[in-house]
Amino acid sequence: MYAFHYHRPASVSEATSLASQHAEGKILAGGMTLLPTMKQRLAGPSDLIDLSKLDELRGIEVKDGVVTIKAMTRHVTVATSPEVRKAMPALAEMAGMIGDPAVRNKGTIGGSVANNDPAADYPSACLAIGATIHTSKRSIKADDFFTGLFETALEDGEIITSISFPIADKANYQKFRNPASRYAIVGVFVVKRGSEVRVAVTGAGNKGVFRAKDFEAALAANFSPAALDGKSVPASQLNSDIHADADYRSHLISVIAKRAVAATAG
Repeated sequence: MYAFHYHRPASVSEATSLASQHAEGKILAGGMTLLPTMKQRLAGPSDLIDLSKLDELRGIEVKDGVVTIKAMTRHVTVATSPEVRKAMPALAEMAGMIGDPAVRNKGTIGGSVANNDPAADYPSACLAIGATIHTSKRSIKADDFFTGLFETALEDGEIITSISFPIADKANYQKFRNPASRYAIVGVFVVKRGSEVRVAVTGAGNKGVFRAKDFEAALAANFSPAALDGKSVPASQLNSDIHADADYRSHLISVIAKRAVAATAG
């Protein structure tokens, strides 16, 4: 690692102040992405601002048809929460698919969303469910939050404080995972709320997480796996890498989306 200054603020206001003072600094949540990149010398922040002391950023609340999860809540807490499992079981099940036990016990929802890794799971949940990301400055709709590979609408010094998920009528997440990292080679989150259907895809897009609008229109007319027969996302919009080429990912998206729709019946 490169040398850096370490800070452990006692409040969100102190954390935002530190982040504003140190333009080359980084916010440390669970550290599941940041610390490995620092160890490999792919990142060299001048300062680390560790949020682990901030109990005000931990917790889950279900109220008025919304599940609100604070930013420093760990994946394992979401996966095992009785409140989340009752109100939004698909969200709890998705959290249980992230990484391995070590990752789930350390990684946080806020860190995952802020990092916006193109193969991460939470961005697809935010986009499909129609979440709102609350920060130290404002509230941002998920449709406006994810702007590209590892890019979000967050400004310098802005910290995610919580994420609100409106409860859906039906929802399910399915993914084809890398056998080593458990990252999504393709992940599809399907949500139905009244007459609205939202389908978000992670792990595949060459611009990161995205909504599959053609799939949404087909499922809004007929919410069944058969509605997706012949539907596909063009390979030109997808990644090719050592794990899967774009054509294969295009095929997987269709297959996995059908599985997610079918699973909502269960």
